[in-house]
Amino acid sequence: MNTASRFAIATSFAFISACSVIPLTGTSTSTGQPEKSGSTGMVLPATTADDDARTHYMTGWTDYENSRFISANKKFRAAADSDPSFAMAHLMAAASSNSTEGFVTSLELATSNKDGTSRGEQLLIETFEHFLANNATGAIATSQQLAMLHPASPRAWVFLGGAHSNVNDVDSARAAYKKAIEVDAAHVPGHIGLGNSFLTQEPKDFAMAEEHFKHAVALTPDEPNPYDLLGDAHRAQGNLQAAYADYTKAAELAPNLGSGLQQRGHVNSFLGNYAEARADYARAAELEDARGSNAGPSFRTFGAYVNLHQGNRAAAITELLAIAGGLEGSTMEGADDLRIGALQNVALIAIEDFKTDVARDAIASATAIALRQADALGSDDVRRNANATRAYWEGMLAARTYDAAGADSKANEYERLVASSTNPRKLERMHEILGMSAYRKGDFAGAVEHLDSGNHVNNMYTKYYLARANESAGNSAEAARLYDEMAVYNFNGPGYAMFRKDILARASN
Repeated sequence: MNTASRFAIATSFAFISACSVIPLTGTSTSTGQPEKSGSTGMVLPATTADDDARTHYMTGWTDYENSRFISANKKFRAAADSDPSFAMAHLMAAASSNSTEGFVTSLELATSNKDGTSRGEQLLIETFEHFLANNATGAIATSQQLAMLHPASPRAWVFLGGAHSNVNDVDSARAAYKKAIEVDAAHVPGHIGLGNSFLTQEPKDFAMAEEHFKHAVALTPDEPNPYDLLGDAHRAQGNLQAAYADYTKAAELAPNLGSGLQQRGHVNSFLGNYAEARADYARAAELEDARGSNAGPSFRTFGAYVNLHQGNRAAAITELLAIAGGLEGSTMEGADDLRIGALQNVALIAIEDFKTDVARDAIASATAIALRQADALGSDDVRRNANATRAYWEGMLAARTYDAAGADSKANEYERLVASSTNPRKLERMHEILGMSAYRKGDFAGAVEHLDSGNHVNNMYTKYYLARANESAGNSAEAARLYDEMAVYNFNGPGYAMFRKDILARASN
C-alpha cells in the first residue's frame, strides 16, 4: 500500500457528534470564516462525547480538505489522544498518515473501536479495511451504502467517487462527484475530485479540469492547493508558462511549504531550465525539512530526475542511491517508504540501462525493507503487496534481459499473489511484464496486446513502449496518436523523464 494513494483517499467527511447530527453551519471547513447562507450541513458520523477531541477533529478536517495533511494528521492524533475510543479520529489519522506504518496502525485502532459506533462510521472504517485488503468491490459497496445512508452529504459522494476512480470506473466516479456538487455547489473537494478525474482518467478533458479547478480557486482564493491543481491543468494543456505562474502563486500563498516550488521545478525541467529546476527542488526540500515534514526526500528524488531530462541516467542512479542511503536508520516517519520509492526508481532506470546488477540489488533491498515493515506490523496484506511488487520488478528485469522464461515465471507469480484482489485492474502489471518480454523478443503484436492491458493511461513508461510496439507492428496511426498524447503529458516521473526528448521528436505536434 502506498500512502500517497491516500485515496485516492483525499476525500471529505463531516460528522455526527455524541450520536446526534452537528451540521457545519457555524464555520466553513475551508476558511474558518462564516459560511455563506444556504450551505448544506455536511453530515457524516463521528461519535465522541469529549469536547476537546471534537474540536481537534473538526480543525483536522479543515486542514485535511485543504491538503495540509501533516497538520491534519497531528490534529486527528490529538483527537484520538483526548478520546482513545474515538474511532473516526483514528480513521482520519490513518487517511492523513504519511507512512505505511501510520496508516496500518491507525486503521487497526479505528477497527478495534468501531463496535458501538453508528452504522455510518462502521461503513467508513470497513471501506478503509477493504482498501488495505485490495478488496475494491467491497470498498465500492460500503461507499455506496454510505452515500445512500447520508445522501445530503457531499463528502459521502466524493468518497464514493474516489472508490470508483480506484477501479477506473470513470462514468460512475464522475457521476458521484457531480452529485457532490449538486448537493453543495460550494463544496471544494467535489470540484477537485471531478477536476482530477478529467485531468487523469480517460476520456480526459483538460478544459473541464481547468474549469473545476478555477471553481476551487474562486471558493478558496487564499489556499495554495487549488492554484497547484490549476497549474496541473495548464501543464496538461501544454501551457507551461501559465503553469509556472500558478505554481509561483501557490508558493507565495504558503511560503513555508515546498509543494509550489516543487511543482515549478517540473515546469523548469520541461522547459530545459535545468539549473532553475534543481534550485526549485532543493529549496522545496529545505522548506519541508525545516517544518518537520518527510516530503524533502521525495522532492530531492524529483531533483534526481533532472539528470534523466539531460540524458544522464548514471548520475540519476547515483543521486537516488544517495537519497536511499541517507534514509537508512532514519527515525523519520515514512523513511522506509521513501527508501523503497527511491530504490524502485533506481530499479526502473537500471533495468532500462542494462545495469542488471544495480537493478537486482535495488529490487532486493526495496523488498527486504517492505517485508520488514510487514513483519513489524504483523500485516499479511502488506506482506502480500511487498511480494507482488517484488515479482513485478523481477519480471521486468527478466524481460529486459531477454529471459522470456523468467519473465513468464514472474508474471505467473504476480498473478497468484494478486488473485485475492477484487480490483479489475489487478493484472495490469502482469500484462506489463508479458508485454515487455514480447517486445524484447520482437513479437510486437503480442507486445501491443499485453501493454494495451497494462496501465498506459498515466504510466508513461508503459505508454511509451506501447507506442514503440505499435510503430514496429506497423500500426503507424495508433503510434502517432500515442506519441502526440505523451508530448503534452507534462507530468514528471522517471519513465517520462527518460523518454521525453524522444517522444517530442516522434510526435507530430
